[in-house]
Amino acid sequence: MNLKLIPLITLAVTMFSGVAAKTISLEKQKPNIIYILADDLGYGDLSCYGQTKFSTPNIDKMAREGMVFTQHYAGSTVCAPSRSCLMTGLHTGHTPIRGNKEVKPEGQVPISKETVILPEILKESGYVTGAFGKWGLGYPGSEGDPNYQGFDEFYGYNCQRLAHNYYPDHLWHNQEKVILEGNQGKDMTEYAPELIHQEAIKFIVNNQDKPFFMYYPNVIPHAELLIPEKNLKEYRGKLQPEKIYEGARSGDKGFREGEYGYQEETHAAFAAMIKLLDDQVGDILNKLKELGIDKNTIVVFSSDNGPHQEGGADPDYFNSNGIYRGYKRDLYEGGILEPMIVWYPGKIKSGSKTNHVSAFWDVLPTFAEIANSNCPKEMDGISFLPTLLGEGEQKQHESLYWEFHEKGGRQAIRKGNWKLVRYNVFMPSKTTTELYDLSIDPSETNNLANDNPEFVKELMKRMSASRFESDLFKFGNN
Repeated sequence: MNLKLIPLITLAVTMFSGVAAKTISLEKQKPNIIYILADDLGYGDLSCYGQTKFSTPNIDKMAREGMVFTQHYAGSTVCAPSRSCLMTGLHTGHTPIRGNKEVKPEGQVPISKETVILPEILKESGYVTGAFGKWGLGYPGSEGDPNYQGFDEFYGYNCQRLAHNYYPDHLWHNQEKVILEGNQGKDMTEYAPELIHQEAIKFIVNNQDKPFFMYYPNVIPHAELLIPEKNLKEYRGKLQPEKIYEGARSGDKGFREGEYGYQEETHAAFAAMIKLLDDQVGDILNKLKELGIDKNTIVVFSSDNGPHQEGGADPDYFNSNGIYRGYKRDLYEGGILEPMIVWYPGKIKSGSKTNHVSAFWDVLPTFAEIANSNCPKEMDGISFLPTLLGEGEQKQHESLYWEFHEKGGRQAIRKGNWKLVRYNVFMPSKTTTELYDLSIDPSETNNLANDNPEFVKELMKRMSASRFESDLFKFGNN
């Protein structure tokens, strides 16, 4: 699909031309950019966002030294479309990938070669680019393969389904299928998140003398809930009552093919996995300081959607969505409102917090402004760099839009503090329309739609204008 063909009348267009460097204070050498994306981490899964059953000290330290966003939204409520929004700067009414469509035997429907995405924009400005973790935007060798979408180096899972398993029989290093000898047959000795992390650290070291962009879509804490014993034992017996998940074992059908693994200590495993994620964030920040490049590196941490309920996960036990209603696959706040922390020593005021309303599609224009790069003119995103640096005028969104192509079809739009949510869109006789005032009802418990019929009509009209049909994702025909 050629984005140049998108009707401009349907887009909330924001123009960028790489001139923003005149109004911001950055180093003469272009800053390194690291974007760490957790997988299915809920708004309440970090102790700096309210988690009490375990702590995340390294991410908390990152928050104390940087800026915490309280109203940052994922691109979607599931993996692939959320990441498509992140990479393209377009919301789910416009971004090319709007669902988790799989291509057998390995991978997902590819993002098209005509689509300009974030690493391509940064490469044009002289950045070395690397991605480490889970891709999900194009099967190996396709036009959506990360090496064909602007990434100089890729190491990790190409396929989202195979990324369900933490002891896979292979990973990908660029175009090489890396066989993990320790995970053949019934063996489970090579833990993929550790292997991927080693490659991410190596990328930082190897490129310390040039501007680099590292995209780190970590697979933790997506189900399955498996982690090495050395990590699990720290939490064993501390998160009672435990919960058993009767998943796949070695030799079972679906083992290492996407079925979630058996775990009899799911609470301990979940906490241990986030502890490992936190340790890995700490490793990255410490490595930057060790190399002396921390003050010229911006690090962002966020999550791709709300907390999941698969594979034995127990978000209610951990209060993973905080005060917010909904989980992964919901378009209520719990499914799309995410933590975001931005760390930029010497540039961002330590311990700062903002309620600026932002979303995944804002990341591309923000990073492009940091790199003094040109953006595609057809863009839903708005740079939040003025908020980060406390300089210049921060533009605001007129509205934010989401659509979801599973569960009968779902849509949501936020305008100011008002949010309209529609479920069962594909089934008119069952369609529900709900209106919430987030300023007084962030948990979305009091539906005000019947009291505000004219405003609902206005938001419905805006919702219709916020999308166009794509060849792959025609709303109601998936």
